Amino acid sequence: MSGQFSPAFREELAALMRWRRDVRRFRTTPVPADVLARSLDSFRLAPSVGLSEPWRILRVETATARDLCQQNFRDTNALALDGQDGTSAQVYSRLKLSGMAEAPTQLAVFCDTATTKGRGLGAATMPETRAYSVVGAITLFWLALRAEGLGLGWVSILDPARLARDLDVPTDWQFIAYLCIGWPEQEDTVPELEREGWETRSSALQLELR
Repeated sequence: MSGQFSPAFREELAALMRWRRDVRRFRTTPVPADVLARSLDSFRLAPSVGLSEPWRILRVETATARDLCQQNFRDTNALALDGQDGTSAQVYSRLKLSGMAEAPTQLAVFCDTATTKGRGLGAATMPETRAYSVVGAITLFWLALRAEGLGLGWVSILDPARLARDLDVPTDWQFIAYLCIGWPEQEDTVPELEREGWETRSSALQLELR
């Protein structure tokens, strides 16, 4: 295949991006191993600064590890709620912000900030580009999962240092994302935060000129 894609393909790609949602309500049906492996292959295809491939992925499987991560979320979420007031507190309190109790597959993704792969190209002046590379790879993974009919929920209300300690990772691994993966209970092109009245999506992208 050449570098050109058909209008039909571009329309399907746009539909895939529209249907990509941050899922927090999962069915407990297990994710087949071959489907997960096929989706994870997107990391191998993802771009990374200097070809450093700094992503490090843990599958959080044991009851002990999951309990520690869920307690981290509960404690951190309670603090976040305390930081809200008035109407914001009321809306926040009813939001479901984690699928950690139900999602059959859960991954903790880190960035290896000390990797020698890539020999520092592009990261010497901007070391944060390694973390950006991991985020970019997660985006491709998210779309790959969506193409399989799966949902992904990115849990960000966590204490990163505590989670890294609880999962016993090397000190030079930077926590990037806790990902809940499974079959969504429902599907919608409108973000749940918008449906719940927390925020609205911008109607158009604004570009500034210099």
